[in-house]
Amino acid sequence: MQQNNRNRRVKQNLFDFVPFVSEHITTEKEGELSVITFPRFRSKFMQKYFIPKNKSATIRVCLEEHGTAVWDLIDGKRTVKEIAEILSDHFQQEENYEYRIAAYFSQLYRQGFVKYRK
Repeated sequence: MQQNNRNRRVKQNLFDFVPFVSEHITTEKEGELSVITFPRFRSKFMQKYFIPKNKSATIRVCLEEHGTAVWDLIDGKRTVKEIAEILSDHFQQEENYEYRIAAYFSQLYRQGFVKYRK
């Protein structure tokens, strides 16, 4: 039986990808922490008709210490592996810190905050 190549997924290592911040995200600092801001809706139609009157058109998320450390290193040039290596001191050589960083990047990707390139 012949397998269809279109249905086969190639496993790729997250640590080989270069993350970059999505175009609809803005970043600012509040003290030592990073705050990311993004539109509640990307569609102009949705922005016009679905945002309640007393609500902001944007959502602000204040990242905690570890999240800020990771976010500040996302520059579109470093791979996830390079970022993890830089953060080894920040995480104080914590056991499985690479797994935490990978999980964090997966979450950022699912939420549309970052994109990847090879």
